[in-house]
This record gives sequence, structure tokens and C-alpha cells, in this order.
Amino acid sequence: MAAPAEMEALRAHLAEFARRRNWEGYHSPKNLSMALIAEAAELVEHFQWLSEEQSYQLAPDKLEEVRLELADIQIYLIRIADRLGVDLLQAAWDKTAINEGRFPPA
Repeated sequence: MAAPAEMEALRAHLAEFARRRNWEGYHSPKNLSMALIAEAAELVEHFQWLSEEQSYQLAPDKLEEVRLELADIQIYLIRIADRLGVDLLQAAWDKTAINEGRFPPA
């Protein structure tokens, strides 16, 4: 499955962004995966100690911070997939199919 144009445009833009800054030497799958985990931890910080209900009712400024943390996570995920030659969308479809077999509807 070919990536939709917007996803491919973002992947190409992120690759060019890193290339123009000479970051490719730092953007190994190992380093990118560690950066992704750090960003995921920053996301978790926004929800730590909130109740389930409160987690759905973020103030606009907090929601904006969460939105940008989600973007950081997506950026690192796209970069890891790109560096490894993984079609991220196809991998997600494949994993969804596996999960549908493992977890049938109730």
C-alpha cells in the first residue's frame, strides 16, 4: 500500500529537515526510538494524577501542549520508520488485521 500523499509529503519534509541540519548521523533507529520514548513520557506528564474524567476535559492551553507532544511522537515515529524503510501505514493495517484475529468482537 502506498502512503497517502500527505503522509509521504510529511515524511519527505522531515527527512529533508534532518538532512539540511546534518542530523542523519544522530537519527539512528536507536536514537530516534529513545527520543520517541522521552516524548511519550512528556505526554504522560500531562495526564499524571488526573482522573479519567479530567483527562477528557483539558483546558485549551493544556490541550495545545498535548497536541504538540502528540506531534513530536508522530514525527519521531515517522523518522524511525523512514530510516528503517518501514511503510508505517501498511504496518498499522497489518497489525490491525492481527489484532482483529486475536481479539474478536464481544
